[in-house]
Amino acid sequence: MGEIEDKIEDIKIAVLRIEGTNCEDETVRALRNLGVFAEAVHLKQFYSDIIKESEKRNISDYSGIIFPGGFSAGDYVRAGAIFSARVKSVLRKDLEEFIRQGFPVLGICNGFQILVELGALPGFDEDRPLSETPEMVLAINNSNRFECRQSLLKHENRGKCIFTRNLGEQVVRYPVAHAEGKVTFPSSMERVYINRLVQNDQIVFRYVDEEGNYAGYPWNPNGSVYNIAGICNVKGNVFGLMPHPERAFFSWNHLDYPKKGDVFSEVTSEAFGEGKVIFQSMIDYIRDIL
Repeated sequence: MGEIEDKIEDIKIAVLRIEGTNCEDETVRALRNLGVFAEAVHLKQFYSDIIKESEKRNISDYSGIIFPGGFSAGDYVRAGAIFSARVKSVLRKDLEEFIRQGFPVLGICNGFQILVELGALPGFDEDRPLSETPEMVLAINNSNRFECRQSLLKHENRGKCIFTRNLGEQVVRYPVAHAEGKVTFPSSMERVYINRLVQNDQIVFRYVDEEGNYAGYPWNPNGSVYNIAGICNVKGNVFGLMPHPERAFFSWNHLDYPKKGDVFSEVTSEAFGEGKVIFQSMIDYIRDIL
């Protein structure tokens, strides 16, 4: 027991932010509620000379990194493009080594968009964690509007993704809130990419309806090919998803809490919700590799 507690104390997770990101506070809170050290870190803290020495940071200070949701840099050019360009300009080698060593990197909503722009996802090449150019895109929703709604996600990963190993075969409820979340691959390679993702066990979540069936809008809120809501890299330590698990971390985050006859009516307001598993799985994995 003491050894486990010591390892928990050694875990440090950075939630990266710049202007326009949001949900970093909710993400930090989720992690801290699970007993680990977590902090929101501005990208400038990794490289700027005007940052006070006490506030400077290095990727090697952390055992996990999360890119949160939001609209980084106003989502100009493309969603996540500016944030990813800034990361590449100052942290590319460090981030590649971080991923290569097996440390976990999570991207939520805008964070997923950033990981795609970085070339960290789909992440087919284990030896090159960041591709030179993006291999996929998160395009404008088919509805051509911002979609903010509850989504149902079927967990389809068979064990590769370290963020969902504790989940099993389940359907979870996480909210979505995005305008550019449509998973899109090059048209000439779409079937090849999907088959590769399936064979590599890189598909993590797919959108389903209330019966657990793959369905179109509004269940698939953006029109993603193959109803893809989240994927991991071939190594399993980089994971991006459009829905927000940090917004379903507590049971009272769910839209129907409390609902008579539902499991939520039997728990206190401090009980955990369905989003906990993502962060707990991340922490369990880090504890195992430290």
